[in-house]
Amino acid sequence: MKEYNYNVGDVVEMKKPHPCVHRSKLFRIIKLGADLKIECLGCHNIIIISRDSFNKGFKKIIK
Repeated sequence: MKEYNYNVGDVVEMKKPHPCVHRSKLFRIIKLGADLKIECLGCHNIIIISRDSFNKGFKKIIK
């Protein structure tokens, strides 16, 4: 399994956009653990996603 190095506060790009009006692919990581809490930078909705699902959809770290 590939090891990713992301932390709380990082802005990441996902493979698929969030289904909001803005169709943003950028998310900010709010909480790490078995599940991740991420915030869409387009509509500011908070999503809880499992680490496995996050790692599958993760593309790259922006900042």
